[in-house]
Amino acid sequence: MLFYVLIYMGNAVYGTFMPVYLNSVKFSQEQIGLLLSLGPLIAMFGQPIWGAFGDRAKSKNRVLRVLVIGSGISILFFPLSQQFAFVLVVICLFTFFQTSIFALSDAITLEEIDRRPTWNFGHIRLGGTVGFAIMSLVFGIVAKSHIHSMFPVYAGAMVAALICLWRFPPAAGRVTNVMEKKFRELFRNRKLMLYLSINFVIQITLGYYYAFFPIYFKEMGGDSVLLGWSMVISSLSELPFLLFSAKIFKRISISMLLIIAALASTLRWFLFSQIDNPHWLLPVQLLHGLIFIVLSVTLATFINREVPPEWKASGQTLNGLLSLGAARIIGSFIGGIMSAAYGMRQVFLYSSYVTFLCVVVFGLFIWLRRDSQNKRPSPSG
Repeated sequence: MLFYVLIYMGNAVYGTFMPVYLNSVKFSQEQIGLLLSLGPLIAMFGQPIWGAFGDRAKSKNRVLRVLVIGSGISILFFPLSQQFAFVLVVICLFTFFQTSIFALSDAITLEEIDRRPTWNFGHIRLGGTVGFAIMSLVFGIVAKSHIHSMFPVYAGAMVAALICLWRFPPAAGRVTNVMEKKFRELFRNRKLMLYLSINFVIQITLGYYYAFFPIYFKEMGGDSVLLGWSMVISSLSELPFLLFSAKIFKRISISMLLIIAALASTLRWFLFSQIDNPHWLLPVQLLHGLIFIVLSVTLATFINREVPPEWKASGQTLNGLLSLGAARIIGSFIGGIMSAAYGMRQVFLYSSYVTFLCVVVFGLFIWLRRDSQNKRPSPSG
């Protein structure tokens, strides 16, 4: 749990304040969109590579150490130059290590939990939410006058995480053929494709949010301290779903949870486009607890339940590549171009239109599907 606290503290520093740093060194919105879209792009290539290394290594822990050390060292190169080409190279190097830390950490933790039935992954993962909230608040105070300190602070968090990692139980690699599996079998699962589609659309708008909300918030008049508080609220809003997800899944269908996430996204982006005072954006951040964590946990749970055992790993990989890879690339890169052309406020309004259309189309599809099922004659008829 402490390891999760530390790595998500680092994620809070980079994920929240890197857009602010890039904006402070006078990169254009198109350039920021391009730079921040590289992270998901590198993740699409890096995660399969590091996953293969983890499967084949004598110990997954050693591979995770390489990722933690690599991200901690590479982030220290950022302040050496503010030339666009240099920052582009460094951000590629950094994200090549950083983006795979979370997946490999989860793999090691889940493997240990399999040997300890009384442990609960959701409760351990809460450490990440708490760490993210604490660092968002603390570094928000620091960033108000020392935004460049984000690089040594991140490196320090990785040093502390590395110390925790030495205490990890050993997790041996297992040679698998997951990378050789063909995704076409998954594409034949219509329900899976439907759920992945709605998640993909919402994740595009989330990609824009993660890339440009910190800049939008600052331009509205909010300082780094208030930005930190906004991230505290958004991260802590995930706690109820993490704590009660097992009970929620018993009472609410997967389809309804996805529609709720899309409706919450619609309301959130619409309010972002209408509010002029940064203080009023703080309560709106509570809607985050109905969006990202609901999408990620719901899709992971559905894949684990419905996909055949031999395709579960491929299903999770496909979901990650689409939602955290392709969708984030589109959200940050295209969002940067649209922000320069129409303004960030207008792009948030367009995002609300997109997610609402998603609600209508998905809801209509579910209604027609259930209606056709109800009209089918019973076997006894």
